[in-house]
Amino acid sequence: MGNGRAMRGATLNEASLRFALPAREADGDWLDARDLIDGTAPTVRTTVTAEHPRTIISRNRSPDVPFDRSINPYRGCEHGCIYCFARPTHAYHDLSPGLDFETKLFAKPDAAALLRAELAKPGYTAAPMALGTNTDPYQPIETDWRVTRSMLEVLAECDHPVTITTKSDRVVRDLDLLAPMAAKRLASVCVSVTSLDPRIAMTVEPRAPAPAKRLTAIRRLAAAGVPVYVSAAPVIPAITDGELEGILGAAAEAGAKHAFFIPVRLPYEVAPLFRAWLDAHFPERAGKVMATIRSMRDGRDNDPAFFTRMRGAGPWAELLRTRFHIACKRLGLNAERISLRSDLFRPPRGSQGELFD
Repeated sequence: MGNGRAMRGATLNEASLRFALPAREADGDWLDARDLIDGTAPTVRTTVTAEHPRTIISRNRSPDVPFDRSINPYRGCEHGCIYCFARPTHAYHDLSPGLDFETKLFAKPDAAALLRAELAKPGYTAAPMALGTNTDPYQPIETDWRVTRSMLEVLAECDHPVTITTKSDRVVRDLDLLAPMAAKRLASVCVSVTSLDPRIAMTVEPRAPAPAKRLTAIRRLAAAGVPVYVSAAPVIPAITDGELEGILGAAAEAGAKHAFFIPVRLPYEVAPLFRAWLDAHFPERAGKVMATIRSMRDGRDNDPAFFTRMRGAGPWAELLRTRFHIACKRLGLNAERISLRSDLFRPPRGSQGELFD
């Protein structure tokens, strides 16, 4: 099961429990699209291990991302997106970045309590908390574990700003929290839409909600007053790049006001997994896809350098950026910047910080 890489990061509590979930067929997300696709995603069995870290907020100093703190309620992701840059993190537990990443998951049931404790520390200064920066906070197991929900309840109580990135329509289940927060300029949501074609989307993201469900989520979020981004990411050359304008147009029509994109990234073990996927599903264009990716990544499968890893370089990346900017201007996307408030924050009830307010 191990892959030879050194184990890093927090170890699991020895008392962690494993919960086996029943095998499921694409989590039911694709059942409404059977008339649009041939067959269904393979049935898989998922196990979830309760993880008990000592802290829950991760700090970030990368110049490539617009946040300095984040929380990941889960490790691993049932969605099974072949391109997921978080896959290599499963090696920290001596598990494979392939099928193990999709089926051997870790949940943090103490997340809300840990968050409450960290927000109560004297001197804590609020800034937007990013959820979903590594794995999806609304993947299927959130339905049962409700870790993301519990953290949103704490953030809402404290008037703490939050940003959410997801490719799941499950996010609308928390509109009762998100809508009031958005009314105070405390919440925004980014919905990832990689393809509008159900056949391609099911191949790339086999157990994620269908594209139509994601657009419906955008529509419901926007109607409730929640600022919505659409993430057309990652863009895969010769497979999804031709859909860029269509994705932006469909999202804008649904109510999204902001957008961004990222060319596909293939760090560490993701590259060989992606190559194998190409050979299996797109053998006739696998060479073209990889050649284009390398042209954007300084001749390599992946470029980890700051400032270029999220943008790519070279003519193909520049053409993609030009198309994106033209489409956004035409659709009125990114006309205004979303600015969340941090000045409303108050420590959790009963904390020392509250006593000195």
